[in-house]
Amino acid sequence: MFGIENYALFVLTGILLNLTPGSDTIYILSRTIAQGKMAGIVSVLGIISGAVVHTLFAALGLTIILMQSSTAFTVVKWIGAAYLIYLGIKSIMTKANIIEFEQQHAHNNMGKIFIQGFLTNVLNPKVALFFLAFLPQFISKSNEYGALPFILLGLTFIATGSSWCLILVLLSDFMSKSIRKSKLAIHLNKVTGAVLVVLGLNLLRTNRGTS
Repeated sequence: MFGIENYALFVLTGILLNLTPGSDTIYILSRTIAQGKMAGIVSVLGIISGAVVHTLFAALGLTIILMQSSTAFTVVKWIGAAYLIYLGIKSIMTKANIIEFEQQHAHNNMGKIFIQGFLTNVLNPKVALFFLAFLPQFISKSNEYGALPFILLGLTFIATGSSWCLILVLLSDFMSKSIRKSKLAIHLNKVTGAVLVVLGLNLLRTNRGTS
């Protein structure tokens, strides 16, 4: 089908991989717990957009540059890590109650959260290498459809992952509502910041070829 082999197996494997907690999952959960359901949904949309970019890069072969060029990989890795650490420190240092801030600046805040989710995903070279390593395993060697099978597989993986992430958002928001209404709410942004810093430091440990 359009140069794709074992599509059912791909879907099953993709679902299992999506169920495995990763940096995107942790980011989405931390945003939802600290800032509520809408922030979690917007984070998912941002990460989805980043994954679409990775799918297109894999389809066009641009991801190969990251795999073959140590310099390119290192630059992207450091930029991504620095960005995550910056967001983390910014959240830790804020003194405002994040719930009050959302009520006063809801529109602008959601836009920033979307961009943060997008950049967090796009600037993670591990995601780029994953798409390049995973998708070709399900593409026929006699593929005559060019980039189409890469795009179809990528969108399938994104669809299953997005569904799972939205479920996580709803569950985590339900469980954390009472916390956000209590005095603990003001500390949640600091927890979120700490999580982002850890994700950034973990990204620095990434080497080419690791998952």
